[in-house]
Order: sequence, then C-alpha cells, then structure tokens
Amino acid sequence: MTKYTVLLNSIEKIKNFVNTITRYPYDFDLVSGRYTIDAKSIMGIFSLDLTHPLDLCAYTDGDEKLQEDLKPYLVEKGA
Repeated sequence: MTKYTVLLNSIEKIKNFVNTITRYPYDFDLVSGRYTIDAKSIMGIFSLDLTHPLDLCAYTDGDEKLQEDLKPYLVEKGA
C-alpha cells in the first residue's frame, strides 16, 4: 500500500481525480478522520469534508505512472 495526501477542493478536481484513478486496476480508499470511502466513488467523495486534505491509500507498491498522474492533487504532508 502507498499513501498520499490529496486535496480535492473543487468539483472539477474531483471529477478529474476519479477519472484518473479509475484507469488503474488497483483499489483506492480516501480517509478523512474516521471515515474511509472508495476513492473511485464520486458520491462517496462528496460525503467527506473536502475543506481539508485527505489521505489516499493506493493498494499497490510504488507505481511511478500513478504518482505522476496524481501530482495535480498532491499536497505536502502537514499542509
């Protein structure tokens, strides 16, 4: 599993994010506090508090293409 911190603070960003990760065969979870949802679910994402960064868990080990595709959504840890 690889963890990332992402910020999805607009409808357009959410739509593009889901389109990006849907191309991958891996499972993805978004974690916000005690809530964990399927990151490929637009409705699930809208149920989270999107004013703060979210933890993205990608159930794969170090896919460089994935990391490159996630760059527009990544934030620094602690931001």
